[in-house]
Amino acid sequence: MNKQIEDIARKDGRYSPSALNFVFEGLNFTVGELARQRGHVSGQMLCEGLRQLALKKWGRLAALVLAHWGIKTTRDFGQIVFLMVEHALMSAQPTDSIDDFNNVYDFETVFKKQFRF
Repeated sequence: MNKQIEDIARKDGRYSPSALNFVFEGLNFTVGELARQRGHVSGQMLCEGLRQLALKKWGRLAALVLAHWGIKTTRDFGQIVFLMVEHALMSAQPTDSIDDFNNVYDFETVFKKQFRF
């Protein structure tokens, strides 16, 4: 894990370093899987990429893993993104907002109710 990510997470205190690492990994996943031709990844698109990556990695346990790290809503993804933007690990467009991450989807629905074996 990136030492800088660990330091940022520990200093901030809201999320596990693993949570920040997952969001950082999820950005790369999203760019590769969903945003090849668009260039810029919106908050909603990143949330979708993170959903797909979480399901790929942990299946039905995705919500439990994320909650263990302090992530319970898509807004938490945004909080992590803007924390990393603040520390120059990610970038944002002037039109990007933390509100882009509000209620993109409900964790209970996408990680449990809609999960298919």
